[in-house]
Amino acid sequence: MEPDLRQTILDLETAFWTAMRDKDGAAAARLCGDTVVSTNAHGVSALSAPTMRKMTEEGKWRLNSFSFGEVHVTSPMPDVAIIGYLVQQDVTMDGQSKTWSAAECSTWVHNGDGWLCHAHCESALQEVT
Repeated sequence: MEPDLRQTILDLETAFWTAMRDKDGAAAARLCGDTVVSTNAHGVSALSAPTMRKMTEEGKWRLNSFSFGEVHVTSPMPDVAIIGYLVQQDVTMDGQSKTWSAAECSTWVHNGDGWLCHAHCESALQEVT
């Protein structure tokens, strides 16, 4: 895999998390395909880009900070890239601050105009506090 592709995908994943942190729904939606399949502790969802925008802007949570570790990127075919990593997050939910770690994985597909996220999985590792 080209080193530039690894950095491109890492930059895109970082941009998505930054959009979530900044509550920038338009930026989050621009990074998503027409539908993003998402799995997390709440179950499985198929989210449209407009739904992602609304959830980012109106969600009753706040992502205060995040940092990635153990990043792995693979490209099984030229227009598909998969990134997996650990993330440490500081979030505020229901007025309470929490710090926790998760393993994350996203699938990005190049559509000719650029890369879009079509799937994202999150698995909580442990609650720190």
